[in-house]
Amino acid sequence: MKTFSVHKFAACLAVATLVLGGFWLKTTVVSAADSKVHKIAVQVNDNDPKTMNIALNNIANTKSYYDSKDEPVEIELVAYGPGLHMLRADTSPVRDRIAAMSLEIEGLKFSACANTIAGMTKKEGKAPEIVAEAGVVPSGVVRLVELQETGFSYVKP
Repeated sequence: MKTFSVHKFAACLAVATLVLGGFWLKTTVVSAADSKVHKIAVQVNDNDPKTMNIALNNIANTKSYYDSKDEPVEIELVAYGPGLHMLRADTSPVRDRIAAMSLEIEGLKFSACANTIAGMTKKEGKAPEIVAEAGVVPSGVVRLVELQETGFSYVKP
């Protein structure tokens, strides 16, 4: 009968450690990949309160879903054309909801199109005031393109 030497045992233990260590490392890498940041770009270009509320519902529901899975999400709503009324301080039918959601959802961004602001300024004789929660981007369409080029998924309610 052959005996199992200490050296053979040590060699088998080393191989087993490498195999299990490699499995653990692979599992860790997969877990890190699974927690990627989900990126969502939401477009609003209609002056319709129903569409605006659907967009905000989409944002709230998306954030809630990924929170339930403990996965991070970045969301940016881009408004241009007639949809800029959503982000106007004087005409927005969802102004209070935007203010509340900005406080509730960390990192939520609202972007107003400078081209549309310029057009409204020319037509109305004065620049429309944009809600404090929104930033201004040079072009709403270009901003959506840029977001998609950096991995954002596009949503239009």
